[in-house]
Amino acid sequence: MGHYKSNLRDLEFNLFEVFGAQERYGVGPFAEMDQDTARNVLVEVERLAAGELADSFADADRTPPVFDPRTGSACLPEGFKKSYKAFLDSEWWRLGLAEGLGGEPCPPSLFWSMGELVLGANPALWMYTGFPSFASVIFRLGTEEQRKIARRMVDGRWGATMVLTEPDAGSDVGAARTTARRQDDGSWHLEGVKRFITGGEHDLAENIVHFVLARPEGAGAGTKGLSLFLVPKFTFDWDTGELGERNGVYATNVERKMGLKASTTCELTFGADRPAKGWQLGERHDGIRQMFTIIEFARMLVGTKAIATLSTGYLNALDYAKSRVQGPDLAAFADKDSPRVAITRHPDVRRSLLGQKAYAEGMRALMLHTATVQDRIAEAEHRGEPADRLRSMNDLLLPIVKGYGSEKSYDQLTECLQTLGGSGYLQDYPIEQYIRDAKIDSLYEGTTAIQGMDFFFRKIVKDSGQAFTALVEEIRAFVGREPGGTKTEAARELLTAALDGLEGMLGAMLGQLAEAQSEPRNMHRVGQHTTRLLFAAGDVVVAYLLQRQAEVALRKLPTASARDQAFYRGKVAAARFFAREVLPLVPPQRTIVEQADLSLMDLPEDAF
Repeated sequence: MGHYKSNLRDLEFNLFEVFGAQERYGVGPFAEMDQDTARNVLVEVERLAAGELADSFADADRTPPVFDPRTGSACLPEGFKKSYKAFLDSEWWRLGLAEGLGGEPCPPSLFWSMGELVLGANPALWMYTGFPSFASVIFRLGTEEQRKIARRMVDGRWGATMVLTEPDAGSDVGAARTTARRQDDGSWHLEGVKRFITGGEHDLAENIVHFVLARPEGAGAGTKGLSLFLVPKFTFDWDTGELGERNGVYATNVERKMGLKASTTCELTFGADRPAKGWQLGERHDGIRQMFTIIEFARMLVGTKAIATLSTGYLNALDYAKSRVQGPDLAAFADKDSPRVAITRHPDVRRSLLGQKAYAEGMRALMLHTATVQDRIAEAEHRGEPADRLRSMNDLLLPIVKGYGSEKSYDQLTECLQTLGGSGYLQDYPIEQYIRDAKIDSLYEGTTAIQGMDFFFRKIVKDSGQAFTALVEEIRAFVGREPGGTKTEAARELLTAALDGLEGMLGAMLGQLAEAQSEPRNMHRVGQHTTRLLFAAGDVVVAYLLQRQAEVALRKLPTASARDQAFYRGKVAAARFFAREVLPLVPPQRTIVEQADLSLMDLPEDAF
């Protein structure tokens, strides 16, 4: 039996019992995807994920890709190739692909549910199969002629990458020095070096199209001077897809990594010994805006990957704990003859397991709540209605999904490891690989610190707090409804106090920001707490969503089957536990923010 343990029941609970997906599926832009069809999709993807896709997960970690610096090629292990082919042959990747490219309309909430299943089973595999999403970007933003590239990518199942980072620039994208020179035929020649490129070289596809940020000759400094270029590994005939000569882009290194080893992370060199030929996307100088359509997708992917890994980690830990017999019941510790019990009878193990469950299921709800907002954006666009407020809400939630999701998933995976004890440190169990594979989630597509700054400065301040205010009002409206009896009343009171604390934190930071207009150093007071604000927001939103789940569960319990009764009781318990254990930690954060000073910045460097 493979490593992967899915939670299809919880996916369906969120979609159809909490977020009412059945009201959106089968109508409007999703007319061909009704509830029954969606459920069948999830069943089939889950079967594939738990079987053929999960089969190569451990082997590809033990025998990672081999890079040959003489040829610049990287060879993936055969088992991984078999899993990759199984997913491509299933054709599920066509869901969500632009219809003009042979795809089928798919609600984002269903797409990301499918994504969770694949990412939990074999995350590198899903990342290599990103070509439909990249092709859809070309189809949406490119010229009519460039749409031929998108069709070739889909027909040939080519690889695709996003290429931003440079060795000396890192997350400072505006410092990029890769250049592009216009050619007489309308193409461009690129020169430079890029680093940390996921899937930059592999032998899973006959061609790879790189989406490269570069600075056209004569363009200004900073991010505004960047354009986005399509640079293929091999040139090709746009009409037939027939491959031509090798283009001047080569992998000059594949990194040796802590985890996620099946995914090649490459250094790419452009134009070193021959021209690296590319085309400006849409023939427009709008690179950073175009690339952000990909970055936002990638951040949703990273958060979903992290949450998927925690979910299977928790379920593996739970399975182990049920069968691991050790020690007597704590209430009978003085009786030397008392029987040994499964560790699920020990209070601290139960505390840890319920925490793992609450975070895994709460953050799944966070991911699907965000995807539901994306559903509604698609609905509004289909009706020709404005969707600006919905887009702002999606923008606000994305750094929580990615930043909070990745950090809390990693934290809770260490709790999974504790549950297994020394056994969890062995490769006999998947937890040790989960932890190594998950650590990258808090680093790429913007570190957690970057997510915190993005959350405060771009998603709240730049938006004049409109989306944040709408989110707060949504939560307060929920809390103000008739409580679900004494089982949830205390949790709602804790949520209200935490929400007050979150608003107080933000108010203090906005005050410090205003003071920075006259005294710029006050920006340093703000900058100390953007990540703290992000985490507090995550705690509040997850608590809110867990309590929404509990409200549904309490309503369903009286008529539920025996199996569903256990499921629904677990929902109520998780919501109450998270409220008691996590929410009381939010209000004190406000005091920390309010008391922020500049002593940290005044400390001499040699004191560190």
